[in-house]
Amino acid sequence: MSLKPDTKLMHAGRDPQAFHGFVNPPVVHASTVLYPDVETMIGGKQAYSYGRRGTPTTNSLEAAIAELEGAAGAKLANSGLNAIALALLSCVKSGDHILLADTVYGPTRHFADTVLPGFGVSVEYYDPAIAGGIKALFRPETTAVFVEAPGSLTFEMQDLPAIAAAAREIDATVLADNTWASPLYCQPLSLGADLSIQACTKYIVGHSDAMLGSIAANERAWPKLQALHGAMGSHVAPDDVFLGLRGLRTLSVRLEQHRKNTLAVLDWLKDQPHVGKIRYPALAADPGYEIWKRDFSGSSGLCAFDFTEGASLQQTHAFLDALSLFGLGFSWGGFESLAIPVRLKGMRTATQTGENSQSVRLHIGLEDPEDLIKDLDKALRTAFPA
Repeated sequence: MSLKPDTKLMHAGRDPQAFHGFVNPPVVHASTVLYPDVETMIGGKQAYSYGRRGTPTTNSLEAAIAELEGAAGAKLANSGLNAIALALLSCVKSGDHILLADTVYGPTRHFADTVLPGFGVSVEYYDPAIAGGIKALFRPETTAVFVEAPGSLTFEMQDLPAIAAAAREIDATVLADNTWASPLYCQPLSLGADLSIQACTKYIVGHSDAMLGSIAANERAWPKLQALHGAMGSHVAPDDVFLGLRGLRTLSVRLEQHRKNTLAVLDWLKDQPHVGKIRYPALAADPGYEIWKRDFSGSSGLCAFDFTEGASLQQTHAFLDALSLFGLGFSWGGFESLAIPVRLKGMRTATQTGENSQSVRLHIGLEDPEDLIKDLDKALRTAFPA
């Protein structure tokens, strides 16, 4: 039976009859697993062999994510960055050349620039608007392309199907960071990606109280991911996995409220005199709107805006310091609203965007949008007094 996304969220990864009828899988703390006899021990005939290799708790969330992503399999990581690192390491070797979108998450860039070269991997960045033109950057040794759409600071969309089609011609692996949309609103594997990565810390957990990541793979990429994950000894604490399972069940209702609140706030923000460009692909005026409309079924609560030309760094800081309901903190995806300053100068190598602008990234939480608007209005009046 084909299930709607909301129904999948309720049932994916659950098998109550396997756990005496309990609705949720147990939180299994385990290291040693005992065998009934030597034949079972050496024959690999037992479902669980060692805590690091998986438990009913980890397997439940991995199965749920694989189902939601339409994947051959999924593996968990102890953070989003760890998931990105594992995914990249599963598809590169010494002598390889990889391409990453110039919009990628800062820690992704740091890992690519500081760790991968030590393994003999050459790293190059591309314009996120490149689409099928990425072929011009391919080398004989190009083995992977890393996509992040929208970019987590500047929110450019990317034509993943076109990039994936080009990469397939040279048998390169395509990796996609799917954190902004979650598998509820986008399934990168169906658009041509081989690996779909999430910082589950954000919307999957959804309550700002656990670090967690996931990698979902298609049939082509799954064997290498599975082997690398095991060889690296990756394991996530069961209590954090439980928090991911708990958050997964309410993902749809939370994301829908994030979406509604964000659209309400941005509809007000666009008319404010000191606000310039708004960065959110679900708006019809956004340059990435058509790609978003084609490839995504919804939008989340992360967005950004630039102040008008002439705004100073001091005014940006005054705006942020005047906020009461928006916390000043990194990460996003929890129930609460957050804000951070964004400085783009010197961050990119392939493209330039908003280099001299004063920008703020907002995560619109689950508070009443009228209260959030009042908070933003107060902060704008503080930073830009009449």
